[in-house]
Amino acid sequence: MKKILVGFIALSLLSFSASKRHLQDGWISLFDGKTLNNWKVGDNAETFSVDSGHIVVHGKTAHLFYDGPVMDHNFKNFEFKADVMTHKGTNSGIYIHTAYQQGGWPSKGYEVQVNNTHTDWIRTGSLYGFVNIKEVYVKDNEWFTMYITVQGKRVIVKLNDKVVLDYTEPDNVKRNPGDEQRILSSGTFALQGHDPNSLTYFKNIMVKPLP
Repeated sequence: MKKILVGFIALSLLSFSASKRHLQDGWISLFDGKTLNNWKVGDNAETFSVDSGHIVVHGKTAHLFYDGPVMDHNFKNFEFKADVMTHKGTNSGIYIHTAYQQGGWPSKGYEVQVNNTHTDWIRTGSLYGFVNIKEVYVKDNEWFTMYITVQGKRVIVKLNDKVVLDYTEPDNVKRNPGDEQRILSSGTFALQGHDPNSLTYFKNIMVKPLP
């Protein structure tokens, strides 16, 4: 009994230590690895599922929006990271500063592109339609980590350890008709299901709110 009690205390101390490190690091998980709790999707919800600890994105055009309690799903300045795996022909994306829509392409915020080999030449790490990257920095069928940092008017995208985009949005920026909301403001995150031929995996989705 004494050994069991000592073991329990040791495990409790380890758990407390891990929690303390987590709080010190400031990273907060947005995905529990088991369900789509705290995420919301409108049309074509079957495009998103969970398997083996990751979100599987495969099906008709759809978008999965974070709708949980962290920052009341309204982020302005932050560091975001997610592990991503693409397959040949994958087209996907991670939206920032966006808002829930029942269907169609989100009209608010920027899409950070996920695409290494799709026929669309705009590649992974781009701010789609605004800062377009044609170089390929990561490979299909291998996990890579996408980091997105937003601070004020500045967006930095890093793939693994390489910064591939560093963009500062001009003051009082003007967008073309239909793109008026594609600016930095505040909002939630969304994962994109682009088309039935695309297969993408996401895991370890985390955010660190910044002042």
